[in-house]
Amino acid sequence: MPTTIQTGATFKENLQQLPSVDDLRRIDLIDETGLVVASIENQPGKQGSLAVYHSLKCSFGMLNTEAAEQGLLLFAEHTADARNRPGAHPNIDRLFAIVSGGTPLNIEVIPADG
Repeated sequence: MPTTIQTGATFKENLQQLPSVDDLRRIDLIDETGLVVASIENQPGKQGSLAVYHSLKCSFGMLNTEAAEQGLLLFAEHTADARNRPGAHPNIDRLFAIVSGGTPLNIEVIPADG
């Protein structure tokens, strides 16, 4: 059974509960045909998204509806901003798409030394 995180009021609070991503190079999101449809690199400005998606991989194994719903909770105040400004937060927009019936994605974690 997937483990869910007790989400806090802010994204910053939620990030403090997530596993470290220091040892990751990136995460690849892979569709049902095996095609990498997106990558989240371990670089400034993307590390929060990397941490959320890594946590979803650890808890759910893939990005399905249940994982996407948890991800939207983890992004906290950024979820509302993404809803109001489509395209401003592509990693959150992806979660909205899956919750709305989009095809689940596999999450592949690429270690920093890999």
